[in-house]
Amino acid sequence: VTGSNPVPATTTQSMAPEFSSGAILVCLALNGVEMGEGDTAVRGSGMRWLAPVLAAALLLGGCVSRPEPAPAVMRESAPPWDAPRDAISHIRAAGAPELGLGDDADPWILRVEVTVDGAPVEVPAHIGVDRLRAVQAPVHTHEAGGEVWLEGEGNRDTTLGQFFTLWGVRFDEDCLGAACGGVTVLADGERVDDPAALILRGNQLVEVSVG
Repeated sequence: VTGSNPVPATTTQSMAPEFSSGAILVCLALNGVEMGEGDTAVRGSGMRWLAPVLAAALLLGGCVSRPEPAPAVMRESAPPWDAPRDAISHIRAAGAPELGLGDDADPWILRVEVTVDGAPVEVPAHIGVDRLRAVQAPVHTHEAGGEVWLEGEGNRDTTLGQFFTLWGVRFDEDCLGAACGGVTVLADGERVDDPAALILRGNQLVEVSVG
């Protein structure tokens, strides 16, 4: 790496939830607030002014609970492989830092190309990104196509093995997913002896092939 690789700013859409009166009543029930027959004013016209107040309180208090993430699984299937929905489990399995969503400190970009039995495999969007929990790993993808981003704490110490753990795909010297028979990895055209330990760098081209 000889220099920085500035990237354009991205647009972040609002993630603020909308609360209906029914949803607020459910949240009140979940938080142990009971409403009797004398509370009809809250259920009726009074809800119009109470709803925004409760919505703000719920946002601050985190009324809506997030589901427990599914455990990380390294798939041994044939491609295509989508990005795991519960990326937090894969971030932890990879031993990567859990960064806030949108952490763009020290940004670098590299390219990862994957080929199985002579056919290109799409590198999907949102590898290493858990949008539900607003967490990302220092190596991740924003869009499909093979462009891989290194951003935030730990972005200069991430390995190719960690990237495939974040992707949830079996990756070792012999197999990639269901394809076995020897995995070849080139970094900027040079063969890599220990692919899993390859440190990912900005402006790098990493080619992974099997079969």
